[in-house]
Amino acid sequence: MAVVYVINERNRHHYRDVIDRYYSLRHQVFVGERGWRALASREGREIDAYDNAEAVYLLALDGERIIGGLRLGPTTQPHLLSEVFSHLASFEGVLQGADIYECTRFFVARDDRSGRTNCTLLAAMQEFCLSQNINHVTAVVETRWFARLRRAGFEFRPLGAPVLIEGLPCVAIAADISEASLATARRLAGLKGSVLVRHEHRNLREQSVCAGAASYQLSHAS
Repeated sequence: MAVVYVINERNRHHYRDVIDRYYSLRHQVFVGERGWRALASREGREIDAYDNAEAVYLLALDGERIIGGLRLGPTTQPHLLSEVFSHLASFEGVLQGADIYECTRFFVARDDRSGRTNCTLLAAMQEFCLSQNINHVTAVVETRWFARLRRAGFEFRPLGAPVLIEGLPCVAIAADISEASLATARRLAGLKGSVLVRHEHRNLREQSVCAGAASYQLSHAS
């Protein structure tokens, strides 16, 4: 079963290879598959200004293979919605606050695109946010994601009208984080408890073995 690793500034040096592979996979998904040519890189790694010290990555791994991921960042700092897509928040402006984070670069790898993998990542995001007193998450999503989010138990509202981005209707949203929506996402993903692995000192291979022996392991809050 896949587990989701929390990677932040404090432990990132233990995951250099994982992060490098994650950037390459992001390039494959967003540039190669979705055709976001503005993100193209000669090195084949998709990195932007928000892959900074504040970024928190939740990466789903099956063994050592990355099967999906997302990036979280504080809205109290410059972020994609405030700096690039502020026009999408025309209803009430860009939401910012210590308890509001932005979710970006959500993806599932081509061979693992199932509702279960999506819901595992959504559950991991909510679990992490609840542990950090993050009550809301903003994001720019394709409108087709509305049904998925509602099915996963999310309460959310649009921050503006849909706008075409790369030929697809997209909208900025603010989603509530709650124990109820976490429980729904866990049920849909077939999870009985936490899926997060958060370590400071063990290497990935050791963590994979440990994660397989227990439903989750949690240490050293971010």
